[in-house]
Amino acid sequence: MMTKTLLVGTRKGLLVFEKSPSQGSWKVANDGFLGIPVCMVYVDEREDQWWVALDHGHWGMKLHRSVNRGQSWDEVEAPKYPEGTLIKEDVPASLHYIWAFAHGGKEYPGKLYIGTEPGGLFEMNGDGFILNESLWNQPSRTDQWFGGGRDYPGIHSIVVDPQNSDHIYVGISCAGVFETADRGANWQVRNDGLRADFLPDPHAEVGHDPHLLLASPTNPKVMWQQNHCGIFRSINGGARWQEVSDTDGPANFGFALAVDDQDENRAWVAPAVSDVTRVAVDQALCICRTDDAGQSWLTFREGLPQEHCYDIVYRHGLVASGNDVIFGTTTGNLFASENAGESWSPISHHLAMVYCLCFA
Repeated sequence: MMTKTLLVGTRKGLLVFEKSPSQGSWKVANDGFLGIPVCMVYVDEREDQWWVALDHGHWGMKLHRSVNRGQSWDEVEAPKYPEGTLIKEDVPASLHYIWAFAHGGKEYPGKLYIGTEPGGLFEMNGDGFILNESLWNQPSRTDQWFGGGRDYPGIHSIVVDPQNSDHIYVGISCAGVFETADRGANWQVRNDGLRADFLPDPHAEVGHDPHLLLASPTNPKVMWQQNHCGIFRSINGGARWQEVSDTDGPANFGFALAVDDQDENRAWVAPAVSDVTRVAVDQALCICRTDDAGQSWLTFREGLPQEHCYDIVYRHGLVASGNDVIFGTTTGNLFASENAGESWSPISHHLAMVYCLCFA
């Protein structure tokens, strides 16, 4: 067995946890960016590069890369919106937040995608970032995209097809899912079957609020999303979505989602009460798992606090690899399961707010 590594982005910096066969438990091996909010972490496995996005309260968004597994970091100039770019009339576009990373596939070494608020997708070639003008210039953007709990729309999910790197999806809050088959030259809306209860027309083409969008690593045509209005699944690459929420249980509203790396029918979610009441359901923390593509859901609580618990899990705060499932909460709790979520042990109860997790 190899040593396992977990990157944890918190409101007060980056923590690198390791678990070796001899240790048997997760331990802090390194830290960085002390006191600075680390809003996104990402590992580009092609060259084992680690990336972090920092949300400085005064200096704005910063971007750093490590080529030696966090022993040292180099700052990389963050994406910039071209001069004259407008969010809407008379509102200049500037980088407010970095929401997502994805590498460009094995065919395009060095290519990296970054999703941002206010709704721009940037592509890195070499050392510079270029705004995807085709997505930015979608006719619906100026009047049908809007912020979900933030001022402006945010691209929080980027899914690059492992079988065809020109084929990409993005999840946008609030706009929905968009797909390109030609590396971003043209985009199509993929919101059929979704529901947006907060809109005058819940079945509008654009204006949906996916909280996180993922594809099955073994069958990328199978896609999942934890949506503002439930849990949805597609078996045809987003052409049609079907709701798979648990009508009799807690698996419904939430932000986080993880999909099994071998089984396209297995996924985990971290439920919350609602958009208005963003706390654990019944003030009792749980993780829900489906093994049959959302036809039924199991609720797991063993080892998790079941009284006066106000935790929720942010959209990038739940990860799964094999039977290892880990999540971090808004109150600084970090829990791990070695049996696919059926029971849990604490890694820490005293972290800062957890924004994001990533296995390395």
